[in-house]
Amino acid sequence: MRSWVVGARLLLLLQLVLVLGAVRLPPCTDPRHCTDPPRYTPDWPSLDSRPLPAWFDEAKFGVFVHWGVFSVPAWGSEWFWWHWQGEKLPQYESFMKENYPPDFSYADFGPRFTARFFNPDSWADLFKAAGAK
Repeated sequence: MRSWVVGARLLLLLQLVLVLGAVRLPPCTDPRHCTDPPRYTPDWPSLDSRPLPAWFDEAKFGVFVHWGVFSVPAWGSEWFWWHWQGEKLPQYESFMKENYPPDFSYADFGPRFTARFFNPDSWADLFKAAGAK
């Protein structure tokens, strides 16, 4: 049981590192303070050392979107793999039997995760209209 906890934490850490790596900082406008952006390493002390945006503590409403390969079956939750392969819950095993070929693995969802209909501008407009920061 402990190994799945470690695996889940490593997966979460990898997702966080990928998200942080995709973040682009605005260009520096004050040459006195312009330096290379800090480099973070894939460990908790490094990730915890990053500064929070100024608005973070002032915001009254925010949105966190958790989106990944588990979105392909669009059933259950982000814990899809664990419920299906870890706990082997009957409803997840039935779902897979009814909807996918017998040797289908979680990794087989990967090529199907294409973001074909993803429209970030629509999401941003929706979140902004809702008052999110």
